[in-house]
Amino acid sequence: MAEALVSLIHKKRSAIIAKWFDSTVHAYAPDTAAFLKSQQDQFANPVGSSTRKGIETLLDQLMGDMNGEAIAASLDPIMRIRAVQSLSPAQATAFIFALKQVLRDMFDKQLQDPGMARQFFEFAARIDRVCLAAFEIYVGCREQVFELKANEMRNRTFRAFKRAGLVAEPAGEEPQD
Repeated sequence: MAEALVSLIHKKRSAIIAKWFDSTVHAYAPDTAAFLKSQQDQFANPVGSSTRKGIETLLDQLMGDMNGEAIAASLDPIMRIRAVQSLSPAQATAFIFALKQVLRDMFDKQLQDPGMARQFFEFAARIDRVCLAAFEIYVGCREQVFELKANEMRNRTFRAFKRAGLVAEPAGEEPQD
């Protein structure tokens, strides 16, 4: 793994997380983004809190062994939130790719070195793999949302037909409500 780059990232971890979090909340409306950035209380701001914790864990996994379960566990709350909002799949997952730009901005001079640039490309490939995992989680969550909506619509329609007397109970069975 890219030891020199990981060492640089580790030294600037707090600043990287702060910039990555800022770029992550830019998918939201300006007033929502300002709230997510300013409110630190996890109970008053559960979206901001779970997003910040998730990206902290993701950065640690990107610098470490890339444990699939830990990555999925940190992505899941973020992607569940984004799946129920009016974000496109690209908008929902773009925050992961934003880390590449954060790193380029912070380590511009160091990345001029060919060896360090090579390490950055290896690290960027890890970021891409995390984004693919995020996309899978997002799609799974969206499927659940659509299933819930379809079931609710089916149940509403059935209840409306039943109230209108358009549904007959099968002979010999007790009606179920």
